[in-house]
Amino acid sequence: MGGVIIPLRPVGLLAVDASAFVDASAAALDTRPRDQLGRPLRELRLSVTDRCNFRCTYCMPKSVYGRDHAFLPRSAVLDFDELVRAATAFVALGVHKIRLTGGEPLLRKDIETLVQRLARLRTVEGDAVELAMTTNGTLLRQKAAGLRAAGLQRLTVSLDALDDQIFGRMNDVEVTVAQVLDGVDAALAAGFGPVKVNMVVQRGVNEGEIVPLARYLREQYGPAVTLRFIEYMDVGGSERWRLDQVVPSDEVLARLQAHFPLAPLPEPPGSTAQRWRYLDGQGEIGLVSSVTRAFCGSCTRARLSADGQFFTCLFACHGTDVRALLREPAGAQGDDRLRALIARAWRGRDDRYSERRADHPTRSLPDRVEMHYIGG
Repeated sequence: MGGVIIPLRPVGLLAVDASAFVDASAAALDTRPRDQLGRPLRELRLSVTDRCNFRCTYCMPKSVYGRDHAFLPRSAVLDFDELVRAATAFVALGVHKIRLTGGEPLLRKDIETLVQRLARLRTVEGDAVELAMTTNGTLLRQKAAGLRAAGLQRLTVSLDALDDQIFGRMNDVEVTVAQVLDGVDAALAAGFGPVKVNMVVQRGVNEGEIVPLARYLREQYGPAVTLRFIEYMDVGGSERWRLDQVVPSDEVLARLQAHFPLAPLPEPPGSTAQRWRYLDGQGEIGLVSSVTRAFCGSCTRARLSADGQFFTCLFACHGTDVRALLREPAGAQGDDRLRALIARAWRGRDDRYSERRADHPTRSLPDRVEMHYIGG
């Protein structure tokens, strides 16, 4: 697979000359590529910026991403035409769901315009592409109604604690819980629902917030909000992850069951979360167990960074540059070459990082692409 090494701070990426190894003939085009483990390409996480207004300790710690940090220059970031062209190529290869990510995607100017354009895409089966976004919620009061009107269908909001002091230490920019919940309220008022709330659980940091946050959200919002608990993952290298900082999903579930009767729900194919419902009808919770119960075997997600690097795994060390093709003149031949490049990279995919990590939990790991750059 053609690619480039992604350093800890991704700058100065070298363009790959796709024409050197992409056969753009009609026979080479594949509308349903499968990787080395037989997994289809079904979902695309599309990063629109590497910038964020949080400095979460597990993602963008200030010690690394301080005031002088060199983020991607504007000239390197894909414009809306390029993002739509890339998304169109992925959809032609079988993608049916696109999730807009960052950094913080709502920092991208005129993001509603991009949503409107992506909402017009149709899958190879002719259905509307499912369009979602993950955000920290701080700009939803201003943006939620416009995003809904533009065609965004689903929203996921990050909130790691109910206690303001704990949450403040984690986001490290003094954003309050009330500001995020105000964004959730705005999303619900705009017609989104249920809204998902993601909580990354980290041992010694916020595991005491599992029950309080669950209780608050179920009492205040009921089925309109679904809380998902995510095991602390070793994405990138900035946070210096350790296995003993992971709170296993089984422990999270046990804490919840001590207070709220829960029953399991069926897991849709390709789902990353185990779902449980409250027996009193107050909605459900989800458990994302990528450390203790790896789901690599059913992973169908691709990721495209804001500067056009295509990654086949959240924990990747290497990416394939598609920006070079995106910046060539548009046309049928160029679009064929773009799809052929993506299909070739996907067919060569054999990623199953989480399963391999489970087999060797204490092994020294190489630096991987940072989460704020790849979009989580």
